[in-house]
Amino acid sequence: MWYVYLLRCADDTLYAGCTTDPRRRLQQHNAGRGAKYTRARRPVSLVYVEQAEDHSQALRREAALKRLSRKEKLALIAASLPAHFS
Repeated sequence: MWYVYLLRCADDTLYAGCTTDPRRRLQQHNAGRGAKYTRARRPVSLVYVEQAEDHSQALRREAALKRLSRKEKLALIAASLPAHFS
């Protein structure tokens, strides 16, 4: 199973990626072994995750997330939160 995720960086920017293990990938990002973009923007927190059937689908969805505006990404994050967090 593959996952697509959004991270909120320390500078309040959003980063999209894909992985087979979101928790492990979050640890890698925070340890400075993630993407170059997040290395200078630590710590990062996981704010959105969705499943993808395979790597190809995950890569397509990641690309689609990257094309979204910040406002659209924030709306996606807000819609995914449980009601008691809103």
